[in-house]
Amino acid sequence: MNYSFNSRVRYSETGEDGRLTLPGALNYFQDCCTFQAESIGLGMEVLKARDRAWFLSSWQVIVDEYPAMGTEIKITTAPYDFKGFMGMRNFTIETADGRLLAWANSNWTNLIISKGIPARLTPADTDNYVLSKKMEMDYAPRKISLPDDMISQEPFQVQKHHLDTNHHVNNCQYICMAEDFLPEKFKVYQMRAEYKMQAKLGDMICPKTKVESGKVVVSLDDEKGKPYAIVELAEK
Repeated sequence: MNYSFNSRVRYSETGEDGRLTLPGALNYFQDCCTFQAESIGLGMEVLKARDRAWFLSSWQVIVDEYPAMGTEIKITTAPYDFKGFMGMRNFTIETADGRLLAWANSNWTNLIISKGIPARLTPADTDNYVLSKKMEMDYAPRKISLPDDMISQEPFQVQKHHLDTNHHVNNCQYICMAEDFLPEKFKVYQMRAEYKMQAKLGDMICPKTKVESGKVVVSLDDEKGKPYAIVELAEK
């Protein structure tokens, strides 16, 4: 079953152009599925008591139009499949009159918090959800191939403001890190992200980048070269 909430684009969610940023859109999506989980009795505290949590495995997000500050919007999420230890969700952002601005697909892994390993889904995890029909969109592969000849960038350390309630770098923070390597006036139409490991406070992020025509790929690695997250940003 779809779940929606209404909002208005705030000044604090906009960039230099006065429009909602890509991280702002991602935060709306994340808030929407969190609100749905709370509304059906499967919120964070309930999952935590069972030593469970949902972690994002991958994003595919398309933003056709970034709404301006003050725009009335509706954010919707629709879980459409559970399989093994994975859950799949679509998202949309629309104007008040129903014009589609952004849409997304996402894959989530149910983890045992204390062990950091996937947990096979049970009725306790899924029965409160009513699945929706999978959205019609051009689905990209979940995995992102790294191009050759990526260029190493200056490493930096994970700070407190990067963390979320799970004490790991929040999924949206990796996108913010990747956006720092975009060329001037690069407008993201499609963002894909693949999350591989969880970075914690004090860990070093060692970025590698490749700028191609209309596309930038960023691998955010640990000090041994293993990626925490891979992000692909593409123009229309």
